[in-house]
Amino acid sequence: MVNPNKILISPVLSEKATNGKEQRKYTFKVSRGANKIEIKKAVETLYNVKVGKVNIINVKPKPKRIRYKFGLTRMYKKAVVTLKSGEIDFYKV
Repeated sequence: MVNPNKILISPVLSEKATNGKEQRKYTFKVSRGANKIEIKKAVETLYNVKVGKVNIINVKPKPKRIRYKFGLTRMYKKAVVTLKSGEIDFYKV
């Protein structure tokens, strides 16, 4: 099994992602090669919770411009994890 710290890159703490906390939904930025089963196992081992389901979103690159140079942001993968039981505290030290 791949190291869970390499699968889960970081939690997403946007306004939309934090509003899902009432429905026990947590959003993570994940590795582009990770699948739903690996993400589920990584969340369960790192946070000691039971995962109900995992939804994956491939975020497409956005066009960006700096003066006269054009480019794109990087593509990344987001996972919305719904928990069966438990709660994740991202602000715990």
